[in-house]
Amino acid sequence: MSRWFNTAGPCQGDIHYMLPPTVRLPNLSRLIEQRNYFVIHAPRQTGKTTAMLALAQQLTESGHYTAVMVSAEVGAPFSHDPGAAELAILGAWHDAAIDSLPQQLQPPTWPNAEAGQRIQATLRAWSQSSPRPLVLFIDEIDSLQDEALISVLRQLRDGYRARPNNFPLSVGLIGLRDVRDYKIASGGSDRLNTASPFNIKVRSLILRDFNATEVKQLYQQHTLDTGQIFTTSAIETAFDLTQGQPWLVNALAKEIVEEMVTDTSVAITAEHIHQAKEILIKRQDTHLDSLAERLRDKRVKAIIEPILAGLELGNVPNDDIQFVIDLGLCKIDPLGGLAIANPIYREVLPRVLTVTPMASLPQIAPTWLTPSGKLDTDALLQAFLVFWRQHGEPLLGSAAYHEIAPHLVLMAFLHRVVNGGGTLEREYAIGRDRMDLCLRYGDVTLGIELKAWRDKRGDPTESGIEQLDSYLARLGLNFGWLVIFDLRAKALPIEERLSSQVTTTKNGRSVAIVRA
Repeated sequence: MSRWFNTAGPCQGDIHYMLPPTVRLPNLSRLIEQRNYFVIHAPRQTGKTTAMLALAQQLTESGHYTAVMVSAEVGAPFSHDPGAAELAILGAWHDAAIDSLPQQLQPPTWPNAEAGQRIQATLRAWSQSSPRPLVLFIDEIDSLQDEALISVLRQLRDGYRARPNNFPLSVGLIGLRDVRDYKIASGGSDRLNTASPFNIKVRSLILRDFNATEVKQLYQQHTLDTGQIFTTSAIETAFDLTQGQPWLVNALAKEIVEEMVTDTSVAITAEHIHQAKEILIKRQDTHLDSLAERLRDKRVKAIIEPILAGLELGNVPNDDIQFVIDLGLCKIDPLGGLAIANPIYREVLPRVLTVTPMASLPQIAPTWLTPSGKLDTDALLQAFLVFWRQHGEPLLGSAAYHEIAPHLVLMAFLHRVVNGGGTLEREYAIGRDRMDLCLRYGDVTLGIELKAWRDKRGDPTESGIEQLDSYLARLGLNFGWLVIFDLRAKALPIEERLSSQVTTTKNGRSVAIVRA
């Protein structure tokens, strides 16, 4: 049977390329032997469900445990009705147990119990009837909220002391977040802010992404099955762009082998990886589309906005920083500071934020193209100045992240320029005080640096020229734009301040300085 790269739901070994599913979760066996309760969290589509299904099967097949993976997701519609949530959850748990366990280990008929006690009574009866200690992995636990969530957690905590004979020997809660970030409306907060009422957890584990070796191993499975080679540079590029995020790793390969390069005699190159990246970003598949929803969260915005603007984070709570890390949006950079998790996300986030400004753009004639269809950068600069004078400031209100509204409107304009014929790449990082853009259209490449002149700051022109000089050197270019957005409260009106002039850097590169 043919195997495929998987981008939807748990992997199945007979039809999907996959790595050993539990290799990224070491020491779980020891936690279970010690009768511990624990939390495993990671962003969506990183392999949590696949790993826990495999571990449950391994534990059961060892002959020492009755281990099963269940889900709390069906209780999500009943956040304020714990009794109804319990009934829905227990019905799903019964089906999961029947489907996954041999007959001699299947649970008894669920006992009758009062609302708010059904989970505890069921797990007590199941543990007592099981010929082996019961191990339970509860997936999608953080899909529950409010009273339903609190009820389930409290019942687990209350039964904990009766393990292993009268309650599960070990329980793992599986979700996107650590316990403290589970949503609860009571108490005027939208988070638990603490592990209580699940303060019996011993560890909170994060399922890590693939490392470079594992990406190579996954792609080589396709080569062994079909003979189609992923070149070394292709594998390295895939890891660089994804940083091992499992869905992205699979999605790039799936797009290439199923759509772009279906002839297995053709080797897959780094260029194919880059083309697939652009396709995924433009198509906004579910995984990438979900990032847009995350950007609306106030805690996420408070961190992502200054990163995009190149500013310092300021007084952001530690829990909020951990929150964006747990969601997979950010990581701690080895060189220091918080950074976007991978280059593909780094490209997706600002592109998502330009959707509304792009939809608000007026019709713009492509005066920047020569009769032969080549990009004329001088004509493009004049077109931008005309556009900004007429439409720039009115469009700023269409940007959701006001701190970088000018950046987003300019990027929306440039996306209109490259639409269908080029690419726009971005570089930004916390504390850099700038955003760098690289516009590629045919054989023309244009380096652009964006800076903001804010209140209580000096004119950024001199530092901007120096920084752009360095950026152009990395791109191998001798010409670029420095765009300075004047965001000071007492800035001159747009008609008076909008201007452009050309200067030369100390290394002889030509720079068009645009004051907007």
